Amino acid sequence: MTAETSQTLDRGLRVLKLLADTDHGLTVTELAARLGVNRTVVYRLLATLEQHALVRRDLGGRARVGLGVLRLAHQVHPLLREAALPALRSLAEDIGATAHLTLVDGTEALAVAVVEPSWTDYHVAYRTGFRHGLERGAAGRAILAGRGDHPYEPGQSLKEGRPGFVLTHGELEAGASGAAAPVLGVIGIEGSVGVVMLTDSVPERVGPRVVEAALEVADALR
Repeated sequence: MTAETSQTLDRGLRVLKLLADTDHGLTVTELAARLGVNRTVVYRLLATLEQHALVRRDLGGRARVGLGVLRLAHQVHPLLREAALPALRSLAEDIGATAHLTLVDGTEALAVAVVEPSWTDYHVAYRTGFRHGLERGAAGRAILAGRGDHPYEPGQSLKEGRPGFVLTHGELEAGASGAAAPVLGVIGIEGSVGVVMLTDSVPERVGPRVVEAALEVADALR
């Protein structure tokens, strides 16, 4: 049996998705055409979404995603951390290095979950909230590789259908090396799982282990 759904809510969510997919906003007429409804319905949907700050309209009347969406997105991070922590904890303990889940935030990579190993004498201090450009560091480069915008290291793409991994050294912190793999196949999530360690070179087993952890995190987030 098909569950009952709300047509109005469905249309409102479709409005948000349409607006999220455009940089210049959409007019009421454009939204009505894409939704296949009349302009009166769109006006009502936009008025409701505006009351919750999920949509704003500029002086030209074009609707855009509102700042309320950012507040909702911010609340997602604790849920993502909770889902990813078991895989990150296992990775950190297994490798003996600081493990992290990093997500795209605009043009930057943002660490949203970090787990440090419990048994090592020393490890890299890598904190939740740490930001860096996507072009620097293993975490950002792995995200770009997942997009197809940056190659994996030679020979490091694994079995077909599985992500590869990226290695870096000294890009974010002198003397520190990183390994990361993209989190793929999770709708609405663009990120990577990785480790950072104080070493000149990453041990051979670390790359495949990071890929395994990225697959575990992706499964936990689906």
